Amino acid sequence: MKLAIIGLANSGKTTVFNALTRGTAETAAYSSGQLEPNLAMVKVPDKRLEVLVQMFKPRKTTYADVQYVDVAGISGGGQQGGGLPPALLNYIGSADALLHVVRAFEDSTVPHPDGSVGVARDIATLDMELAFSDLAIIEKRLTRLTAEITKMATKDKELRTAERDLLLRLQAALESETPIRNVEMSEEEERLIRGYQFLTAKPMLLALNVGEDAINVPPSLDYPFRNSGVVALCGKIEAELAQLDDEDAASFMADLGIHSPARDVVIQGSYDLLGLVSFLTAGEDEVRAWPIRRNTPAVEAAGTIHSDIQRGFIRAEIVAYNDLISAGSMSDAKKAGTVRLEGKTYIVQDGDICHFLFNVK
Repeated sequence: MKLAIIGLANSGKTTVFNALTRGTAETAAYSSGQLEPNLAMVKVPDKRLEVLVQMFKPRKTTYADVQYVDVAGISGGGQQGGGLPPALLNYIGSADALLHVVRAFEDSTVPHPDGSVGVARDIATLDMELAFSDLAIIEKRLTRLTAEITKMATKDKELRTAERDLLLRLQAALESETPIRNVEMSEEEERLIRGYQFLTAKPMLLALNVGEDAINVPPSLDYPFRNSGVVALCGKIEAELAQLDDEDAASFMADLGIHSPARDVVIQGSYDLLGLVSFLTAGEDEVRAWPIRRNTPAVEAAGTIHSDIQRGFIRAEIVAYNDLISAGSMSDAKKAGTVRLEGKTYIVQDGDICHFLFNVK
């Protein structure tokens, strides 16, 4: 699963990328306009795995992960300049969700169009750029549909007419400053637009990049759209923390009055935004978190481990994480009756510890 880190120029995007990925990407060079993105996989923090490692003493531990793509800064004015550059649009369009870094810090060395920090203004500016990109796609498609519909057979005409009507509805929403993710659609309508990769349809996490003076008193912000969230972090401090070992990082956080790295909150928020949960497997060989979409049935969850397990699925032996920890061991959980057998249609829950029984002939 991939998140594109976007933001206006000088928002601290690449600094936040370094904080999240423990990377050392060059911020000055990247802000100069290059389009080749910075890429990195990031482990999703999960204290449950740490506890299970103590219980099972596995030879290997594997966390769930997500990929961050740090694209070039968006300068604004896309409507006048013909929209986002195609390469940049391609990188953002292929992402599953967006992490919008918003400048919320004062810095006299960082230029700004009117010399001031304006969180709401910057959010509105970038939202407009994304909306304009979507509108350009819609307008182009509507022109083609209008020309084609009159020439089509009845069945095809009905489908394309439904697509046209939906696009007109989305166009009206965007023109009223409502992102596509906030438009109510049926499952059939969602299928109709799935191939478009509309930017405002993607889940959005706003990351307010605050100054050092606001680490413990981050600003509040209401972003009232569906499939959206807001978090705050100081990219500069978090990037420094990311380069320290655990002992030095703990000391540094204590000096600053920070209880835990904000990067963990952002990464977990990203994972949640993607609609993911983790089921767990645990044994002497490996303790592992497996990412799946919410509401995934057991037979499909089994397929994330191996297609043969899904194909030969018999049943799943499952215990909730909290029940296992309360019991103290798997054998005691079985004695307590909290280990249960579930069939193909069982919806796997976050933190379920699963053992899949299967038979492939």
